[in-house]
Amino acid sequence: MKSYKIILMLRIAVAVILIQTLRFKFTAHPDSVYIFETVGLEPYGRIGVGILELVAGILLLIPKTVWAGALLTLGLIGGAIVMHLTQLGIEVNGDGGVLFYTAMITFLLSAVILYYFRKDIPVVGKKLSF
Repeated sequence: MKSYKIILMLRIAVAVILIQTLRFKFTAHPDSVYIFETVGLEPYGRIGVGILELVAGILLLIPKTVWAGALLTLGLIGGAIVMHLTQLGIEVNGDGGVLFYTAMITFLLSAVILYYFRKDIPVVGKKLSF
């Protein structure tokens, strides 16, 4: 029961991280626009990623879809990490690396959540007994 409470806290933390960044994406904050212009995805990528992050955050909070939210988060944040490492750099607009390190933490927490809910994944979940 204690591990379930910890995982619930992790789910809420990841959902909050995903959802709190939406105001920057959906209001075309200059930092968000800069990031998506730099990687060649402004404005459609910014809006699309924002919508997907909203979906992931909601899925993480619904018990039957936690695995899907965690998997979607891994994909989205994995892409963000790759963009930081290949095009943006660790530090963006003098943020001291906050965006990058937040992405790393979010990725790790999502991996832990997905591992915890691995048996809920349709088709392959029952086969993942490690």
